[in-house]
Amino acid sequence: MIVIRKNPFGDTRTCDVDKIEVDQFIEANHWHISDVVEGLNFFQGLLIQAAYKHDWDKIQSPEANQFFLDFKNRFAEGHTSWWDNHRKIHRHHLNYEDGVPEDVNLIDVIEYITDCVMAGLARSGSVYTIEASDELLRKAFNNTIEKLKKEVIVTP
Repeated sequence: MIVIRKNPFGDTRTCDVDKIEVDQFIEANHWHISDVVEGLNFFQGLLIQAAYKHDWDKIQSPEANQFFLDFKNRFAEGHTSWWDNHRKIHRHHLNYEDGVPEDVNLIDVIEYITDCVMAGLARSGSVYTIEASDELLRKAFNNTIEKLKKEVIVTP
């Protein structure tokens, strides 16, 4: 959890500017900067988790064995069990309807973009079209806001 202090002094919408002193104003802005650092550290942690979990089933047996068999069969009909499961257990295949988690967030979007760019450049030297609907991005944006709000406790 991220614990922050109630801070009505840094915003003209919540502060009586006629009653605040410069010391309070500067302190309030220090608090705000510290709070933003904590929030960004939270997202940094989520990105690191996503990085370490990325495509683990490509290298961990027995999933890796199934991946190799399906790959060798070019994911032809009857050889998609690994791929079908892969989209369900990983959150970054946002270009497939069954790859979009209900609670999709901007961490998933960043992983999706990173996956597509890195795979494209490493494999073919170019990046295929990366798409995301406005609806998906709006949902990811709103879910990310809610995810952060659930992590924050405001103390007096």
